[in-house]
Amino acid sequence: MSARDDFRNRLAKSAKHFAKWAKRVDTQAYRIYDRDVPQFPVMVDVYGQRAHIAEYDTGWQQTDAEHAAWVAEVRAVVAEVLGIADSAIAFKLRRRQSGDFQYSHTGAKGEDFVVSEQGRRFWVNLDEYLDTGLFLDHRPTRKRVGDEAAGKRFLNLFAYTGSFTVYAATGGASSSVTVDLSNTYQDWSRRNFELNGLDMQRHTLVRADVFRYLETAIDQGELFDLVVMDPPSFSNSAKMLDILDVQRDHVKLVQSCLKLLMPGGVLYFSNNFRGFTLDESLVPMCKDISAVSVPEDFRNRKIHQCFRFAI
Repeated sequence: MSARDDFRNRLAKSAKHFAKWAKRVDTQAYRIYDRDVPQFPVMVDVYGQRAHIAEYDTGWQQTDAEHAAWVAEVRAVVAEVLGIADSAIAFKLRRRQSGDFQYSHTGAKGEDFVVSEQGRRFWVNLDEYLDTGLFLDHRPTRKRVGDEAAGKRFLNLFAYTGSFTVYAATGGASSSVTVDLSNTYQDWSRRNFELNGLDMQRHTLVRADVFRYLETAIDQGELFDLVVMDPPSFSNSAKMLDILDVQRDHVKLVQSCLKLLMPGGVLYFSNNFRGFTLDESLVPMCKDISAVSVPEDFRNRKIHQCFRFAI
């Protein structure tokens, strides 16, 4: 059996299994393949009737023609297995890089469309940015936040497109503050809020450097019942006063968040830095929930680490 046949068979089996699973967990956006066959080092995510393929940079030496032929083969297999047109597939080369990964333009315009997840709806775009607008690996933690948010004041830091806030607000949060430095993603959050019928009088968008926001909020005596902080591994955005390094900076960030918590408050702190180690000073203060925060559709069980702090 050829590697192509292995890829097709594995993809078909996984697609069938996770299509049924996705109905049970009520999501239109989920992963069906992640480098299962070594000759096909891609990940394949389903978004409704479309597919998002990201190729991992393996360092393989290929001519442009060889790579183009291989990409065409991958696309053809995915289209065949999922029963979709090639035009419904987005394909990206995912390189390891420093900086604002999710904020990087691909150069393509793409089309915004809506997917649903556990009763919420989100705008996604499979082409325009390296990421799509919805981090699929945080689905279980989003549900936790939604389940715990009733009557609480919620803070979302490094908010990206605001999906945690959508869950908190639709879960009954009394109010929320959503902080991100990017105008693009704050606008995206606003559209997600409007899509889910959020009351913009109670749910505030703040465009700010999170370090500066935390300093100001602490000085002003702001308090929250529930906080989510999911920083990038590294950011050297020109808009920030400082360079963010999550391994170096996470103690300061977490301690600042804890100062904003009401008695009985909870902080969820997550990141996807592959070599991340939680500082020893923070270990007694939290529970590592990574084993249950990574969803079933992710073969890579180390896609992120997630910690729950309760005071």
